[in-house]
Formats: sequence, C-alpha cells, structure tokens
Amino acid sequence: MKEDFWRFTGVVLVSLLAGVVTGHTALWLLAGLALIVIWHYRVFRQLLLWLQRPEESRPPELAGLVDEICREVDFLMSHHKHREEKLSAMLRRFQEATAALPDAVIILGEYGVIEWANEKARDYLGIRWPQDGRQRITNLIRHPDLVAFISGRQPGEAAGSLQLDSPVSADMKLEFRITPYGGKQKLLVASDISSVVHANQVRKDFIANASHELWTPLTVIAGYLEAFSSDRETCPESWEPQIRQMRRQTERMQRLIGDLLKLSSLEIGTDPGPAETVPVPDLLNGICLEAQTLSGIMEHIFYLESDTTLWLRGNPGDLYSAFSNIVFNAVQHTPERGVIRIRWYADGNGAHFEVRDNGEGIAPEHIPRLTERFYRVDKGRSREKGGTGLGLAIVKHVMARHGGSLHIESTVGKGSTFRCNFPEKKIITRENDSSKSLSA
Repeated sequence: MKEDFWRFTGVVLVSLLAGVVTGHTALWLLAGLALIVIWHYRVFRQLLLWLQRPEESRPPELAGLVDEICREVDFLMSHHKHREEKLSAMLRRFQEATAALPDAVIILGEYGVIEWANEKARDYLGIRWPQDGRQRITNLIRHPDLVAFISGRQPGEAAGSLQLDSPVSADMKLEFRITPYGGKQKLLVASDISSVVHANQVRKDFIANASHELWTPLTVIAGYLEAFSSDRETCPESWEPQIRQMRRQTERMQRLIGDLLKLSSLEIGTDPGPAETVPVPDLLNGICLEAQTLSGIMEHIFYLESDTTLWLRGNPGDLYSAFSNIVFNAVQHTPERGVIRIRWYADGNGAHFEVRDNGEGIAPEHIPRLTERFYRVDKGRSREKGGTGLGLAIVKHVMARHGGSLHIESTVGKGSTFRCNFPEKKIITRENDSSKSLSA
C-alpha cells in the first residue's frame, strides 16, 4: 500500500512541476491522472487474464496492493485445489472399497433418486451405474414393500430390515437395510442371504419331520409301558421302578416333541387360520386350575386377577401355549408355598398378561437369551423339573404372530415378572356382569 501511495504522490508532484514550468498545470495534472488510470487498467487486465486461466501460468509479477491480492488469491486457489484432490482421493477409495463389498450399496438422494451404486447393485438388483443415475429406485424396482421401507412407513419389528426376492433372480433372497445420513441422503445396502435362508429352512424342515417321525413310536412305547405297569400278573414287582422311570422319560420326550412340533409350526409360518374371538378370562381360569394340579405337594399360592370384559382376537391354541408356558414355568421355579400372581388387564398401551412370582429369580446376563430354544439358566435343575427349554421360544413366536411382545424383569432371590403385551387392535371388549374376577 505504501508503494501505491508514493507512486501516486510522485506522479502528482511531477505533473504539478511540469505544469508550473509550462504554465499549463491543469493539463499536466489531467495527463498524470490519465497515466495512473492506464497503468492500473493494465495491471487489472493481467490479473483478470490470470484468474481466467490460473492453471496455465504462475501468478503475474505485479506491483503494490494488486500484487498482494494476487498472492492471496493464488494461496486460496492452491489450498482449494489440495482439498479437492484430497476429497477426490477419498471418494475413489470409498468407491473401491464399496466395489469390493459382497453387498449391493446404493446412495439415494431426495425422493429415492439414485446418486451412486456399486457393481453388486447390478448383480443383485439390476441397477447399473452410471446409466441408471438420477432415476428413482422405486421406478426401477416396483415393489410396494420396498417403497414403504425406503419412505420409512414400514411398521412393526421388521422396520430395521426387509427381506425380498431379488428382481434379477427368483432364487436369490435379499435383505435390505437403510441408513439415513447427510440430511436427505440414505445409504441402501442389499445383502444376499439365500444360503442363510436355505440353511434355516433345512433346519426347520428337519426338526419338523424328525418330530413327526418320533411321535408315533414314542406313543407306542408309552402305551406298552402303561400296559406293563397296570398288568400285575405279567410284570414282576421288581420291574416297577424301572418302568416308572421309563414312563417319566417317555412323557418328557413326548413333551419335548410336542413343543418342537408347536415351535416348528410357528417358525415355518403355518397358516393359523382365521382369527377367533378368544375369551381370555376363561382360558386363564383353566390354566390356573392346571397349574394348581401341577403344583401338587408344593402348595403354591395362586392369585388370579382378570378383567372379564377383556377378550382378544387371535388363535386360541397359540394363546393357550404362550400363557400356560409362562404360568407352568413359574410353578417349576417357585419354591414351596411360594406366591404366583396372574393378572390380565388393559391400559392406554394395550392389553397385558402378567405373571409375577417370588421364586429364585434370574441373573441379568441370562435374560436376553431366555427366548432362545433349549437355553436354560440351570441346565441340571431344569431337566429334573421336566422343562424342555422351548417354552419361552414358543411364547416369543406366538407374541410376534399376534403383533405383541414379551417383556421380562427379574431380580435374583426376589422373583421374576413375565409380561405379554398386546396391541390395542387385538382387544375386544365384551359386556359382562362383573368386570373383574379374583381367585386364589
């Protein structure tokens, strides 16, 4: 800036001096100012030419303040170019990494517009990049479930993922997952789960077929053992302990196979038939009587509180399996003369079946795995009490089929609470003389 000042001052002084000598001061001042304007015009023109093609030449050597502006612009442009190269390198690495993934990866913009896709997207979904860029994915894959999934309208527990057949091959099963990011953008990932689905189906078919095949011979064996135990003439008295033990083990195997068949039908998704109006209070009265019989000499104290106007729409057999498994588990894991409270009620969140006991309780690390098939907290004691390890797995599937959920709370040494939650749409309110029944 000082250089510009002294340059301007020098031109003005020389012009004044020449004007005084020649007697034409105004004319010489005008000529000096014109010279300054022409010089600045030349400087700014050089700057403009460089800004228009900065990559073709180095910054021009200019004087004064314009030179400082030029150097600052050159620094900013170099910094921007470096950032641009860095971002381009990161984008290339991202594209190379996603191209190596075994899953189809698609970046969706607003309204589901395809902004980028990897090679697997072509193999799994038939989406080609860049040919299909800027098109809506729902225009290329026309499936109502996928449309609802991408728009976030998919209800229920499956909202985190979606399983569909591949539009490229009917033999390929895909699992879709979606992650929002960057405002209105979404990352859609489609994984090939054909082998997993096939393995699960083979396992389910094997369990179902094996259970069916074992049921008949076990029934025959149980019949002969019952005949032996009742025929005092042909069965020596010394055989009775062995026969009683065989009968107990046969009954245990029959319970196990019965639970396997029930669980298989729930997992395979066998059509439960049309939903029926289920009188839950009557169902619970029968289960409570069975539980008292099962309790026997343990003399548990039962409390049943149920809203007699509160019924459900669902499958009676499935609901009986779920409720009875929870109640019978409480009987098996509550000490002698322990208290078991059964409650059936409704609130603003739907209908609830709750079983609370003061038994041994369950450690926190076991609770997340209780609904796994054959999982037992104490394997030895569970087998001694005749448990199959499938009861809560059945409950979980029954609740999923009825749009509900199972909630478990427990404290070691104080007892456990099992609660089945049903949505409001499953509730049926019936008129009755008494709104609640209480028994012990």
